[in-house]
Amino acid sequence: MSTDPDTILLETEDHMTKSIEHLKKELRGIRTGRASPALIEFIKVDYYGSQSDLKSLASISCPEPSQLLVKPFDAEAVADIKRAIEASGLGLNPIAEGKQLRISIPPLSGDRRKQFVGLCKKLGEDTKVAIRNARRDGNKHADALKAAPKQIPEDELEQLKNEVQELLKKYEADCDTLVNAKQKEVETL
Repeated sequence: MSTDPDTILLETEDHMTKSIEHLKKELRGIRTGRASPALIEFIKVDYYGSQSDLKSLASISCPEPSQLLVKPFDAEAVADIKRAIEASGLGLNPIAEGKQLRISIPPLSGDRRKQFVGLCKKLGEDTKVAIRNARRDGNKHADALKAAPKQIPEDELEQLKNEVQELLKKYEADCDTLVNAKQKEVETL
């Protein structure tokens, strides 16, 4: 457990930063109608009994704006990768061409766009919950300092709580910015 206000503040900010980084990673995987390697790089592939990210098993390129090319490092993995992409829920249909897979990215329908906008909002809300949990934990550690043998002045503890609240506002604003940008991207034809 943290024993001084600076450490509590740093740990709280670290948790909030990690939440935002996770949101960025999740948003990259949401389709926008344009081909992007980020769309499929984190798909989990069952490879020799363990779950691995696609990007660690293959190179992913974008030869055309509406097409992805997946070249597995191990030619034996083509079938496993194809199965994982089909099961990912992204609505993609990879075509095996020898030792590689070609994926045509179909344009998004209006309903599909609405689903992805909803998913963006849900990811944003989940991130805000994680950020608020970091604030709660930071405040809990601050309250624990009151009972610590080495007394910290009341005004210092109040200042710490105010700084934690400011971090919350900053990271919630960052979350909203990321989600809104992705929603606009999804809604743009």
